[in-house]
Amino acid sequence: MQSLEAFAGGKLAALEAGSLRRTLRPTRRFADAIVERDGRRLVSFSCNDYLNLSQHPAVRAAAAEAALNYGAGAAASRLVTGDHPLLGDLEKRLARLKGTEAACLFGSGYMANLGVIPTFAGPGDLILVDALAHACIWAGAKLSGARVIAFVHNDMADLERILVAERAGVRHVLVATDGVFSMDGDLAPLDRLSDLCTRHDAWLLSDDAHGVGVLGEGRGSAALFPQAHIPLQMGTLSKALGSFGGYLCGSQAVVDLLKTRARTVVYATGLPPASAAAALAALDLIEAEPELTALPLARARAFTEAVGLPPAQSPIVPVIIGSATAALAASTRLEAEGFLVVAIRPPTVPDGTARLRLAFSAAHTETDIARLAGLVRQILAEVA
Repeated sequence: MQSLEAFAGGKLAALEAGSLRRTLRPTRRFADAIVERDGRRLVSFSCNDYLNLSQHPAVRAAAAEAALNYGAGAAASRLVTGDHPLLGDLEKRLARLKGTEAACLFGSGYMANLGVIPTFAGPGDLILVDALAHACIWAGAKLSGARVIAFVHNDMADLERILVAERAGVRHVLVATDGVFSMDGDLAPLDRLSDLCTRHDAWLLSDDAHGVGVLGEGRGSAALFPQAHIPLQMGTLSKALGSFGGYLCGSQAVVDLLKTRARTVVYATGLPPASAAAALAALDLIEAEPELTALPLARARAFTEAVGLPPAQSPIVPVIIGSATAALAASTRLEAEGFLVVAIRPPTVPDGTARLRLAFSAAHTETDIARLAGLVRQILAEVA
C-alpha cells in the first residue's frame, strides 16, 4: 500500500506542478444557463446543454413521471431483465431523426463507442481515426485489437494516402471521426470522408454527440451532407437532448448485431426509464420548434464576430490561450466577472494549446455574449 500511495502522490505532485491537476467543484445548475458555485451565481458557458432542455418543464416532468411509474433504474441488462417499452420507442424516434432503419441505445456516449467499435473491428482489421477524435473513439479502437492509425485532422489527402497504402493488406477498415469536434467546434467533411470510404470499401463511423439538436434543424451534422453515406451514426442523449445515454443509428442488421454482441449492451444495465422519457420529450420539442435548434450556432457566431475570431461552425468556440497556467488564470478572471468558462488543458488538447472552451446555448442573452466578448478580447490582447 505504501508504494501505491507513493505512486499516486507523485503523480498528483507532478500534475500540480504543471497546472494539470483536476479538481471537482460543487456546482448547481439552474434554468437560463445560470449556475451557483461557492455561493455565487454565474452565467455558464461551459455546459453542453445547448438547448437548455435538461431544465425544460416538459422534459423534467417526463423524467419524473417515468421514475414514479417505472422506478429509478433498469435493474439489469436489457437482454436479462426484459426490454422496457420506452427504450424501444426512443430507438424508433432516434432512427427517424437520423434517417436510418434502426437504433441501439447505450448507457452513455462513451459506452457506445466502447461497444460499437470492437463489434465491427478486431484483429486483422484496420481502424483509421482522426487525430483529434474524442477519447472514447480512441478507447474503443484500442479495445478492438485492430491496428489503429491516426490521420491528420480533417486531412483527406493524408487519409487517402493511408488507405492506398494499407487497404489491400487488411480484412476490414473502419474510419472514425467526430461530426463536430468537441474541443475545436469544427466540422468533419463527411461528404469527402464518405467518398473515400466508398472508394476503398471502408466503413465510416461519425460521432455526432455535439451535432444532434443544433445542426441541420436538429438532425445533426450528417444532415449538412445529404449525399454522404454514414453507416455508423453515433450520438448522445446527454447534450442537446438534455438527458443521459448514447446511441448508434444504422441499418437493421447493424443494430441487431450490436444488441447481441456489443459488450456494453450485453453486459451493462439498461438505460433508466427516466432518461429515456426525458429524451423522448426533448425530441418532441426539437421537432416542434426547429427554430430553437438554430439559436446556439447563432449565439456562437455573434460571439466570434464580436471578438474577431473565425465564424463559428457549431456552438463550440475555442479561445486558444497557450499554456495551462495562463488558461487557468483566464478562467479565474472570467469567474470573478460572473462567467463560468472552464480552462481545457492537456492531455485533452495538445500541448501548447490550452484554451477556454465556450459552449453557447439557446439560453444565452445578447447582453451576456457582448460582455463576455469584451473580456475575452482583453485576455487575448494580453496573451498575444
